[in-house]
Amino acid sequence: MHEYSIAYDIYATARRAALENRADHVTRVHVDVGELAMVNPEQVRFLFEVIIEEDPLFQGAKLACRHIEARVQCPCGYEGAEKYVCPRCGRLPDIVAGREIMVTNIEIEVNES
Repeated sequence: MHEYSIAYDIYATARRAALENRADHVTRVHVDVGELAMVNPEQVRFLFEVIIEEDPLFQGAKLACRHIEARVQCPCGYEGAEKYVCPRCGRLPDIVAGREIMVTNIEIEVNES
């Protein structure tokens, strides 16, 4: 179940960034999940919630997953969403987006006192 390791890595990345920025509380973690990442975002969200249960810094935090469509480029000049065969020349195009799983934003609260 690689979703657990992905959820844990998201948590660890967010925790490290929150501590570096002197956060008192993390409210939301935003993640881009590519169409071709071979991951179930709902499972990642559930596991993230399980992982953060014991961490007061993340009490009530939410994981927001944004779906990223696959985009490809072919040496013949085609750019688009056809992932497996270039509709112009029949070659296998290069994937330029859609495989990523990336933390893009972390919403935190900081006590200014």
